[in-house]
Amino acid sequence: MKKYNNRIFTVLFTFIGLTFISSCTDDLNITPEDDQTVLSEELFEDENAYKEVLAGVYANLSLTGVDGAGSSNIQGLDAGTSQYGRVLVYLQTLSADQMIWSYENDPGVREIQRNIWTSGNPLLYGMFGRASVSVGFANNFLRETTDEKLDARNVSASVRSDIVAFRAEARLLRALAYYHLMDLFGKAGLVTENDPVTNFNPPQAERAQLFEFIETELKAVENDLVDPMANEYGRADKGVAWMILAKLYLNAEVYLGTDRYSDCIEYCNKIIGGGYSLAPNYLDLFKADNNISAATNEIIFPLISDGLTTQNFGPTTVMINGAVGSIEKNGVSLGVGEGGWGGALRVRKQFADLFNGGAFLTDTRNTLMTQDRSDIITDISDRDEGFIIAKYSNVGSTGTPGVDQTFVDTDFPLFRLADVYLMYAEAVLRGGTGGTIGEAVTYINMLRTRANNPQSITVTELTEDFILDERARELHWEAHRRQDLIRFNRFTGGNYNWAWKGNASNGIAIPAHFNVYPIPSNSMASNPNLTPNPGY
Repeated sequence: MKKYNNRIFTVLFTFIGLTFISSCTDDLNITPEDDQTVLSEELFEDENAYKEVLAGVYANLSLTGVDGAGSSNIQGLDAGTSQYGRVLVYLQTLSADQMIWSYENDPGVREIQRNIWTSGNPLLYGMFGRASVSVGFANNFLRETTDEKLDARNVSASVRSDIVAFRAEARLLRALAYYHLMDLFGKAGLVTENDPVTNFNPPQAERAQLFEFIETELKAVENDLVDPMANEYGRADKGVAWMILAKLYLNAEVYLGTDRYSDCIEYCNKIIGGGYSLAPNYLDLFKADNNISAATNEIIFPLISDGLTTQNFGPTTVMINGAVGSIEKNGVSLGVGEGGWGGALRVRKQFADLFNGGAFLTDTRNTLMTQDRSDIITDISDRDEGFIIAKYSNVGSTGTPGVDQTFVDTDFPLFRLADVYLMYAEAVLRGGTGGTIGEAVTYINMLRTRANNPQSITVTELTEDFILDERARELHWEAHRRQDLIRFNRFTGGNYNWAWKGNASNGIAIPAHFNVYPIPSNSMASNPNLTPNPGY
């Protein structure tokens, strides 16, 4: 079982979810003003309620509703189109050069993986909506923990001291949601706990304003967060704040047109000095017990999945069941049903090509299964075409399978130390100060050594093209690829084409405005302050 208190994680999400839904408008407008939640004063007669309500904010990252894995508290969206981690993987990975989903009748999938999306795509609505709900839940918690309310409730001094860190965590989770909204959509309605609860449409904030808000919030709460690796499993600490800031700064030229690589290195150094260490075995990071194995020393922040207590159709459930091959029927080895989901997921040729060459024969990051398969997918619906992959597993590091053969125990590593090493190397290579090229090479070679790859690199071999490829080899299917391709000017246009890019089997150029997704039409209908992104 998870170290995280799952009773809190699920029971309070149920409570908050029910209260949230009943207090919103009938059509449940999925914009940040939807934090119209009134929690009962009776709840707070028990001082443990503050931690439990905070758990509800975390729960929105894993759960979708109050009635099991298939339920959703977002009207008009099912659990598969609104689970936070799943839609994040779809928008960051399925839209790029690593992954193909066989069943294009699933809502929204065809348009995302062929790069032909519109503002009506339900997966875009699901991501925008789920992130907005995170903002709403965080705002609610902050409203309920003001000094005035704590004074009125005569909350004890010991609990009040804990609430300082609790509030910092809530603000961090809100910043995380805005980080994803900013990266994916370029803008969003900006609302805080200080705004009115009812009859309020939040003003639209563009990327620069969201960037400043996220940066300011994370720096403001840094000292109130617990030290890296000192919190309960699954909760945020200083390391998570530093990670989001490092990500902001690495991508600042995309977001703002401004070089912030030195700032990226500064925060990478903070994380590297925070006590994290690489898991000895790469694949242990993606197994059913990655919450209790040595993987926890590398995973900076996970999205929780549990086959018993927090069942969900999240990214690891999807990727493990989906990775079972239609030919191989290798589900038992992955800890799920023998046939899994019948060959739902495969990889595109361009990703498979990154593991060509003798150095990658023993590389533990290379989990491609190629026997009796071609690397080319000419027909997306033909599940026998294309290689499959066995990166994620519902089997623990000791060989024990998860408790359920559909809903997996494997947590999704949203942030981990290996990414920090790669960010450091890239920021140094791009001219950032505060680091050295020699240290960058050392970090890259640590990853290669961990992966049992005999080919160490030298300073002259550390190029931007190498970094982009190595990020794919190390971080594939972890919701980074679209962002990486945009930063390297390889996502839109025709500099780099991959199979089925732009709805062509060999790939074609796509327009530059596809570097951000359209604001969902349903979200604009809910909040008239939101306007379409250019080109849509």
